[in-house]
Amino acid sequence: MYLLVLYYSRHGATRKLAQLIAEGAEQAGMEARLRTVPTVSPDCEKTQPSVPNDGDIYCTREDLADCAGLALGSPTRFGNMAAPLKYFLDGTAGEWVNGSLVGKPAGAFTSTGSMHGGQETTLLSMMLPLLHHGMVMVGVPYTEEALNSTRSGGTPYGPSHSAFSRDAEISAEERQICLSFGKRLAHIARKLASVD
Repeated sequence: MYLLVLYYSRHGATRKLAQLIAEGAEQAGMEARLRTVPTVSPDCEKTQPSVPNDGDIYCTREDLADCAGLALGSPTRFGNMAAPLKYFLDGTAGEWVNGSLVGKPAGAFTSTGSMHGGQETTLLSMMLPLLHHGMVMVGVPYTEEALNSTRSGGTPYGPSHSAFSRDAEISAEERQICLSFGKRLAHIARKLASVD
């Protein structure tokens, strides 16, 4: 049983959030698998290596179908998820037909270049395909103290980060929200798996 933390990150901020969410899941006693997706190129002749040169490995259909829960992350692109993640999700019709994700918990996380860069719309846009897959959406309740005190990222829709510059550190509140979110997904995944 594992939590799949699937993300796309161009400059590293979303990857940092993914690592913290995975850490939270592991603190709750569940294995976390960090996976990414390849970039999408306008060059039709360009190909990506089957294994990335550095960082986390690419997600496979089996990684997705066999997970107990899913945390999905992307930087914001005009209030929406980035094209590489959308491209990957658009290819999951087989999992949809088979119902392999039905009833499993899922949530979303994002990073933006500014405080008002579309965090909440991006999180909601990532939830749409997950709802079509029949997944159970998990957010961040206001019982999480850091959600009440954050002056940077963090929403009830999911963890977020305001990366005002490329080297912006994750704030203490953003970190706590990510850890809490990972733990919450792990606990809910375990409970839902025991119902089946």
